[in-house]
Amino acid sequence: MRPEPADGVATPTPAPAAGWRQRLGAYVALTKPRIIELLLITTVPALFGAQRQVPGLGLMLATLVGGAIAAGSANALNCVVDADIDAKMRRTRVRPLARHQVSPRAALVFGVVLGVIACTFLSLTTTWQAGGLTAVAILFYVFVYSLWLKRRTSQNIVWGGLAGCMPVIIGWSAVTGGIGWPAWVFFGVIFFWTPPHTWALAMRYRDDYAAAGVPMLPVVAPERVVVRQIVLYSWAMVVCSLLLIPASSWIYAAAAVPTGLVFLACAHLLHVKVLRGERARPMTLFHLSNLYLTVISVVWAVDSAIGLAPLGWPW
Repeated sequence: MRPEPADGVATPTPAPAAGWRQRLGAYVALTKPRIIELLLITTVPALFGAQRQVPGLGLMLATLVGGAIAAGSANALNCVVDADIDAKMRRTRVRPLARHQVSPRAALVFGVVLGVIACTFLSLTTTWQAGGLTAVAILFYVFVYSLWLKRRTSQNIVWGGLAGCMPVIIGWSAVTGGIGWPAWVFFGVIFFWTPPHTWALAMRYRDDYAAAGVPMLPVVAPERVVVRQIVLYSWAMVVCSLLLIPASSWIYAAAAVPTGLVFLACAHLLHVKVLRGERARPMTLFHLSNLYLTVISVVWAVDSAIGLAPLGWPW
């Protein structure tokens, strides 16, 4: 049996000695590939939207490869900072540092090396601005979110989530060397998307976050307060997504409006169920949030690739 410490949290069983394949898998796991996928999905529409056409294959591959390495760097460094938290949470006990598959020092060196490679690679293959913004994103995620905000405030993911918005402006900058207003609008979509996405997950794993001492909003506030905030941020997200319509054609508008309405309906349903004291299913909204962001990103990219004339502002 595994020993039970005084706080009642089971101590993770150290992983057995592993061969090179297992060690390689552990380093890959440090980068959190599933999170990287979502970040790349939001980079692609910025690449297409910056030119309102399909970008050059070389530039697109360079941006996505550099972005993936940068995200892997930030995630690996986050694993170092959060090693003690991960060991206490059921959802994260399988991560390499929690299972002692990789030492903290090795993970730190790995994360820093990836970050240097990513920033240098993007600076040389795209634009210096894209490389610089990438460095800012990594540093912000590690020092502002992971080291400062996460353990100190229930608003941790609101402002810490700014790092997750950066791939959009990095992608736009990689193409143009500047940042156009549509990139800032999509930046806003992701900013407002982050709280409903994360708080829905935190509602499901509230006890885990509480045991780890992380003051996520569902840990420190009543459920009715949490779902009200989810609804407000969901409305802000959908409204912000509609601001992209003038920079797009009818294709984007035809997808963004009904997709937004479906998300709002799900958010309001969660709100109503909590207010009525019925069994709420926050993970439904969590999974829908991933689908929503994917759909919006893909549609904006397709709209830009087709290259129809933007609708423009009504005035």
